[in-house]
Amino acid sequence: MPVKPVIKIGNPILNQISEPVSFIDDKLKQGLIQDMLDTMAAENGAGIAAPQIGVNQRIIIFGIGKNPRYPDAEPVPTTILINPVVTPLGDEKKDGWEGCLSVPGYRGLVERYTSVRYTGLNENGIRIDRVVSDFHAIVVQHEVDHLDGILYPQRIKDMSQFGLIEELEAAGRVPKINKVEA
Repeated sequence: MPVKPVIKIGNPILNQISEPVSFIDDKLKQGLIQDMLDTMAAENGAGIAAPQIGVNQRIIIFGIGKNPRYPDAEPVPTTILINPVVTPLGDEKKDGWEGCLSVPGYRGLVERYTSVRYTGLNENGIRIDRVVSDFHAIVVQHEVDHLDGILYPQRIKDMSQFGLIEELEAAGRVPKINKVEA
């Protein structure tokens, strides 16, 4: 399937609450889900949500092995998650620098829960129920935010902690990454 253009900040679809998926069929698996996988891979993303390619459905995909955008991140298994629900486990939160395919070229310091439980269905309708922490937990929270019409800059508490990647790198505020669009 083709790589889709990623919708960027400012497009109103990114601010909408996505609709639940009512059934999973081959059209969904071989169409939208494959398009999301192809687009995420082409963009070196750690995750992608259906609204980012213009589809108002509650589907996210995430996973990371070696990735030039996140050279220090621990591996996260590639996961297709339909109608996800995320529940924080405890009150502990941590600040971390985030980027987004829909907010290219920027990073911002965002506070996220350090440990969460997520549930949903995979592409075969099988229930997924995982408890995760650290980078894995951050990625899931970031992607589910997309389904609720929230982009990470809306979660930044101090806008002085938001900026162009090259400026943040030059100031030593974020580690240098390979020059791949964020």
